[in-house]
Amino acid sequence: MSVETHDVTNQPTVPADCNAYTTDRPLQEAIAQFGGSANATVLSEFGALAGSRQALENGRLANQHPPEFRSHDRYGNRIDQVDFHPSYHDFMAQSTQWGLHALDWNEPTLEHHLTRTALFYLQNQVEAGHCCPITMTHACIPTLMHEPELAAAWVPKILACHYDGANKPDSEKTAVTIGMAMTEKQGGSDVRTNTTQAELIPHTQGQHYVLTGHKYFVSAPMSDAFLTLAQTPKGLTCFLMPRWRPDGSKNSLFIQQIKDKMGNVSNATSEMELRDTFAWKIGESGRGIANILQMVSLTRFDCMLGSAGGMRRALSEAIYHADNRQAFGDYLSSQPLMTNVLADLAIESDAALWMSMRIGRAQALANASEEEQLLARIAVAIGKYWVCKRTPEHAYEAMEVLGGSGVMESTDMPRLFRESPVNAIWEGSSNVQCLDILRAMQKSPDSQTVFFDELHRAKGLHANYDNALARLIAAIKNDQDIQYRARDTAGQMALLFQGAQLLMTGNQTVAEAFCASRLSKDRSLVYGALPVGLDTAAIIDRARRIK
Repeated sequence: MSVETHDVTNQPTVPADCNAYTTDRPLQEAIAQFGGSANATVLSEFGALAGSRQALENGRLANQHPPEFRSHDRYGNRIDQVDFHPSYHDFMAQSTQWGLHALDWNEPTLEHHLTRTALFYLQNQVEAGHCCPITMTHACIPTLMHEPELAAAWVPKILACHYDGANKPDSEKTAVTIGMAMTEKQGGSDVRTNTTQAELIPHTQGQHYVLTGHKYFVSAPMSDAFLTLAQTPKGLTCFLMPRWRPDGSKNSLFIQQIKDKMGNVSNATSEMELRDTFAWKIGESGRGIANILQMVSLTRFDCMLGSAGGMRRALSEAIYHADNRQAFGDYLSSQPLMTNVLADLAIESDAALWMSMRIGRAQALANASEEEQLLARIAVAIGKYWVCKRTPEHAYEAMEVLGGSGVMESTDMPRLFRESPVNAIWEGSSNVQCLDILRAMQKSPDSQTVFFDELHRAKGLHANYDNALARLIAAIKNDQDIQYRARDTAGQMALLFQGAQLLMTGNQTVAEAFCASRLSKDRSLVYGALPVGLDTAAIIDRARRIK
C-alpha cells in the first residue's frame, strides 16, 4: 500500500511576480511627498522588472556563481580578465539601460534625481553587487569635471545608457564604466598615508603620469578606468587610470587576486599592482582628497540607499512569511508579539526611506540652493552612518521571523544578511562617518546651522521629539568629549532627522510610533519592544506588498 509521507502544508507558496514599485506604498508616498511623481510610469515599468521571479532568480545566480579571475590567456599573454556569470552582465545591462548611472546627469531635474534614487533603491532589493560599479560610474562625474578636456572625451561614454562589458580599449567602445582604487593596506581609510607614487611623463604638459604602487581594495576591476590617488611632489593627487593606454595597448595594472568576501559576492573586489601604469592627473596636484571626495559623497549616499533597499526586501519577506505561516492556532502576523516585531521592522524601513529621499532631494537642489547644499554636506554622513549601521540587525531580525527557513539559502535571507554589513564599511566605516560629521560641524558651521534649522521645523509636532531635540542641543553644547561620544551624537542626530521627516511629511501612524519608540529617553535598542498603544496592525498593513 502506498502511503504519502510528504504533503507540504502550512508553508508559504513561492511569491508570484509582483511590481516592486506599485506594491510599495511607502515608496510611492515618499516619491509624491518629495517631488518625483512625474516619473511614476517609469518607476512602475521598472518595478515590474525588479519584482519579477526571474529577476530574483538572476540575483541568486549572480551570487551563487562568483566572478573568476584569469591572469593569462591560453597562449600565456597577460590579460587580467575577470569572468562573470551571465546574470551579472544582465543586471549591468538593465541598470545602465534604465539610467541608474546617468539619469540625473542627463536630465538634471528634481524629478529625475528622485527617480534615479528610487530606481537604485529598487534594484538593490534584487541584486546589490552590481550596484557597486553602477554607483561609481554615476559618482565620478563631478571629479572628472576638474579636467574639462578629459571629461569631454570620457563623460559621453560614461553617461551612455547601454553596457559593453568587453575587455577591450575604451576607444573601441561607446559605453564605459568607472571604478575606484584608493585603499592601500598600510592605511585603509587614512588615505593620506598612501605610498603609491606618481611620476610625470616628460613633455606632456603636466597631465600624463605613470603610477607605481599597490592598491588593496579595487572594486569592479573590469571597469574601463579607475579614479585613484597617488603621491606627487605637491602631495596626494587624483588620477584617472585607464585599463588600456591611449595607443590601444594594455595598461600595466595587474590584478593580484579576487577577494573572497562574505557578502557582495557577485561584485569582483580585487588587489591590484601598478607598475609604471599610465594615468591622467585630475585637478590640482596635492588636492587629490578634496577632488575625489566629490565622488565619495555620492557613493556614500548610494550606500545609504542600498541599505534602505535591503531593509525593504527583508521586511517584505518577513511579512509575507508571517502572513502565510500558522503557529499556536493563528497566523504569525496576527499574534501580538510578532506584530510588535514586524511593526518595528516596518518603522525602521520607513524611517530609512524617508531620510534617504530627503537627502536625495537636498542633493538634487544643491546647485540651486546653498542651504540644500549645506544640508547635504552633513546629512549624507549622518544618514550613511545610521542607516547602514541599523541594517545588519534589521536583516537578522527579519531572518528570524522565518524561523529555521530563514537560514536556508533558498529563501535569500542569508544573502541579505551577508550583504547587510557591507555598506557600513565601504566608502568610510562608521567611525569615519562620525568624524566627518564632527568635521562638518567644526569647519562648516553653516552646515550645522542648516541641519538644526531642518530639525526645528518639526518642533511642536510631538513631545518626545521636542525633548530629544533639547537633549541633543544640550549635549553638543556641553560635551567636552564629543569625539569620544561621536557615535552617540551621530545617532541622536540621525534619529531626530528621521523623526522630523516622518512628522512633517510621512505617515502619521508611523511617525507617532517612531517618536514613541525611538525618541523616548528610555528607548529600547531591541526590535519588538514597541510601547503599548500603537496601531501595529495599520503599520504592518501599510508595509505589505499591495496587489
